[in-house]
Amino acid sequence: MSHAENVPMRHVRKKKTLNGQNHEKNMEQELARIIRQEPEPDRKQKLFLLCRMSVPSILSQITSIIMQYIDAAMVGGLGAAASASIGVVSTSTWLLSGLCSAVSTGFSVQSSHQIGAGNKEGARNVLRHGMITAILISSFLALFGASVSTALPVWLKADPEIREQASGYFLVFACSLPFVQMNSICSLMLQSSGNMRTPSILNASMCLLDVGFNWIFIRHFGVIGAALGTAMAEVTIACIMIWEVFVKSPVYRCRKGEKHRFDAGILSRAFRLGVPMGFEHLVVCGAMIVTTRIIAPIGTTAVAANSFAVTAESFCYMPGYGIATAISALVGQSLGAGKKKLAKSFSNMAVLSGAAVMGIAGGLMFFLCPFVFQILTPDLQVRKSAVEVLRIELFAEPLYGVSIIAAGALRGAGDSLIPSLLNLISIWGVRISLSVMLAGRWGLRGVWAAMAVELCVRGLLLLIRQQRKL
Repeated sequence: MSHAENVPMRHVRKKKTLNGQNHEKNMEQELARIIRQEPEPDRKQKLFLLCRMSVPSILSQITSIIMQYIDAAMVGGLGAAASASIGVVSTSTWLLSGLCSAVSTGFSVQSSHQIGAGNKEGARNVLRHGMITAILISSFLALFGASVSTALPVWLKADPEIREQASGYFLVFACSLPFVQMNSICSLMLQSSGNMRTPSILNASMCLLDVGFNWIFIRHFGVIGAALGTAMAEVTIACIMIWEVFVKSPVYRCRKGEKHRFDAGILSRAFRLGVPMGFEHLVVCGAMIVTTRIIAPIGTTAVAANSFAVTAESFCYMPGYGIATAISALVGQSLGAGKKKLAKSFSNMAVLSGAAVMGIAGGLMFFLCPFVFQILTPDLQVRKSAVEVLRIELFAEPLYGVSIIAAGALRGAGDSLIPSLLNLISIWGVRISLSVMLAGRWGLRGVWAAMAVELCVRGLLLLIRQQRKL
């Protein structure tokens, strides 16, 4: 028997735990060291750091996409009506979860600036203010969502046969919002400190739990079971996220004797950062809700095809969101350290990388989407329609990537108002107006053609803003 085999198991577990904590601490310290070093890091170092920050988040996003595909396939097996009942309220769920994300961002950006300046106690104070605010706002949103759940499918002109299922799905989602909020703020706080690994692993684990819970609940409760499965996964991971932040994080963990100091300035800055982002989500998701109202009269098949096409497209744009998460932290810490030139260099590198990654993903999806929809639904008409509309939009993926990552870089710089206004102009001025004009002539294809044009316009607008601001 070897020496290692004689070591008590509790010591082995403790060693593994310490190694995990040291890995997280080393990543955070290395990020701070590279950003503050003189002379500034060269192109190779910056690319390495961007990749190291982005890859865990991208892998997490890809895992999330795979799980979404599995979820969609599980519900799709129940028929087009079941898929449509989720699809008709999906934009409303994105709206509420987006508002939770806006609250989280208002505090996580401040935290990254504090860490970049070397003020970890200030970062912990930001976290405490953020958690209290997040709990209050998410509880209000949950109550609001529950109160409108019955009327929502009617407002969205959903077919009467799917209204009850759609209402039940949205009600369960609304009740889970406080846990969605906890996951959001804890994940962003860890990422702002340079720890991309832990939230990426936990978010990927949440997707696996979602599939497991869905397998249990969909069999017994159908569409509502899908919502219950997702809610159970959110609750489980939220508890672990809170533990990781307040107990294990080298930056954020609670310090004995450290007192909470109320700072109105933190709330004021969070308001200035979060409100424009919340407004942006209202603009984007409000437009999606209006788009759903445009599509709903076309028929249940169109609603289901639209829902599946959106799910399939997520394979292309989720890697962009992974890079955007990383660049927000890099830009925030660079500016916090007084390195504006470095922040601009990081953001330019990220924009080019994101456009390339999403362009390649869009090209792959163009050829693979027929096989993807075979997995997601047995309905031949839904498959055919979904392939047609998705292929129209895929040509816009590179500029869509530019818009996602430029917005992430601007958030890291604390610039959220102007990007929100640019989204308003692009989505409502281009997408909605074109959708109204083209839906009557080309049906669902017209709506997706309008989307493709708008994504290109949005990418160009945000690229111009990013070049001028950073």
